[in-house]
Amino acid sequence: MFDTKSRRNFMKILGASSAALAVDSCISGNESIDQDKVLLSELTRKEVRDWFGSGDLKAAIIPTGSTEQHNEHMALSMDTEASMVISQLTALKLFPKVIVTPPVSFGICPFFMKRRGTITIREEIFSGLVYDICCSMKTHGINAILIVNGHGGNSRALRKNTAQFSEELGIPVEAYSYWSSIPRDRRLEFTETGSVPGHADELETSFAMAAFPEKLRQVSYNEDEIYSWEPDQKDLDRVGYFDARWFSKEFDKSSFEESKLATAEKGERVISHAVDWMAEKLTTMMG
Repeated sequence: MFDTKSRRNFMKILGASSAALAVDSCISGNESIDQDKVLLSELTRKEVRDWFGSGDLKAAIIPTGSTEQHNEHMALSMDTEASMVISQLTALKLFPKVIVTPPVSFGICPFFMKRRGTITIREEIFSGLVYDICCSMKTHGINAILIVNGHGGNSRALRKNTAQFSEELGIPVEAYSYWSSIPRDRRLEFTETGSVPGHADELETSFAMAAFPEKLRQVSYNEDEIYSWEPDQKDLDRVGYFDARWFSKEFDKSSFEESKLATAEKGERVISHAVDWMAEKLTTMMG
């Protein structure tokens, strides 16, 4: 079902060698930049200080995702991994102007708490964490912040709060999910089903096949095994569980079947398109 050989050749796909790699690196001093050098967590404080001191660094990207069930065949890190891929490639495309913070790897997903492994956090906790990261980056001298989201459950909280974040910090703060780059009337250009974003189906599985095939598993779908456990209702109430169509047996099974339509080539198209779209958004924000 899945080709587990890595296909991470995005620099060739994006044509980013001239935009991101074949430049003098302000943080490494080499003729080309290590792809990880746009990741805040991979830098020393001296490297960060020197980058800011160069005057080149203008903006930060905050990736947001989740740790939640993605059907039988995908790792729970899918949404976080996806937001990191888009964020890193966008920063490389705009190098040396953009740095990527560590991801927010927990999201708002109470509707999936009947699936073991899912971790959900309250909306106010999620929003507060994102805001605190924005505040930290503004303190260090960042003048524009783009939040790249990979989990649908976070979307409402981000839409509701980013304008306030921007007003309080006095800098542009915007948030977009990577699939927002695909207009409704173009969905069939990227998927056979037209399901965008979907959940663990054709789109997300294609993304994973292109970017991190090691996060996929060759498994069968066994309903008797899947629905053999029911959590205590008090525990569900505590985490804010509510029924949603994403938990229905029909949706779960159809998503698994649609995942068989996925290809790495489709994933590469989605990623390339989303990176270009995010880069354009951030370029406008930086002025």
